[in-house]
Amino acid sequence: MKDLLTIENGTRAMHTFSDAEYARRHAALFNLMQESDISAAFFTSIHNVNYYADFLYCAFGRPYGLAMYDGKVTTVSANIDGGQPGRRTVGDNLVYTDWRRDNFFRAAQQLLPTRGTIGVEMDHISADNLQKLRDALPDCEFKDISKPAMRLRMIKSDEEIAHIKQGTQVCDIGGAAVTAAVREGVCEHEVALESTRTMVREISRRFPHAELMDTWTWFQSGINTDGAHNPVTTRAVRHGDILSLNCFSMIAGYYTALERTLFYGDCDADSLRLWKINVEVHEAGLKLIRPGARCCDIAAELNKIYKSYDLLERRTFGYGHSFGVLCHYYGREAGLELREDIETILQPNMVVSMEPMIMIPEGSPGAGGYREHDILVITDNAAENITGFPYGPEHNIINA
Repeated sequence: MKDLLTIENGTRAMHTFSDAEYARRHAALFNLMQESDISAAFFTSIHNVNYYADFLYCAFGRPYGLAMYDGKVTTVSANIDGGQPGRRTVGDNLVYTDWRRDNFFRAAQQLLPTRGTIGVEMDHISADNLQKLRDALPDCEFKDISKPAMRLRMIKSDEEIAHIKQGTQVCDIGGAAVTAAVREGVCEHEVALESTRTMVREISRRFPHAELMDTWTWFQSGINTDGAHNPVTTRAVRHGDILSLNCFSMIAGYYTALERTLFYGDCDADSLRLWKINVEVHEAGLKLIRPGARCCDIAAELNKIYKSYDLLERRTFGYGHSFGVLCHYYGREAGLELREDIETILQPNMVVSMEPMIMIPEGSPGAGGYREHDILVITDNAAENITGFPYGPEHNIINA
């Protein structure tokens, strides 16, 4: 029984981006490695494997990787996935079997140099697996490459921006499906299912060669709106409820989002006041997102508005984040978040959200979570808002 295999089963899939786009990514990474005296890179995260190889792995308890060495790009996948990783990978694919423990690290031995410095993602690889990698390559040194690689991903290519725009349009369509499905007594999960089905079908129409995976909707009502990432429940919508619309299209590992506050039937005076304040912050944030602005300065300016209404303590997280290879269970370009502790300067071809949120606890006037969310592309001298779905009380009080 072999430890390592090459499986060629069927023809190669159509890749998400052009050959030139992947060549650009590879060249940038190899140049970074050369400047940092790194002999080879061995990525283990879903986001970097996908970014460089167009293969979105499903770990299910097994390690996966991507070796980049001597101009070659090779994914390492488990035999349980058969030939699918080989069909998807930009570059080569090496399969490890379960017949002997730690064959994944024997694959690393085969693909990586026996001496030199290996770049790994210290923010992803476990201590146990890093030790096994060290044991497999005892004469190599290991250096963190996660943050430099993240900075490369933060600047999007024109192809990536076009792809992100498509995903944002799909979210707008999912949002329309949410508002059409809301009625008295409908359960959150039923509204979410309608939106998700609509988005998946739209993705399949726009990207007929793509794998369809992980598109989802969070639709919350009443007290369930207090958290940005609360799961859907069987709670039924009631007249006067605050609602939270959260549509997430996933296309080849690229996540885009639409998030809106809505009310069903009526919006009481206290809720309306809070909603309008959050919209004020949102609109101010949209104006602040420009090339040359620092993330921390944007956060500080928006804090002033909340503070003027004595609501700063009700803010629940940062004001926005980068978009790209990202999902709710993998990836994050943490260096590009609109928070007080991030000093990154916005540059053309960065893609960020503006998404202020406040949470008013149950039992208080206007209780619930209020959030608006738009996606913006930084241009040479401005920012393009690529979200089309309307926001605010003028548009999102759903008639009973």
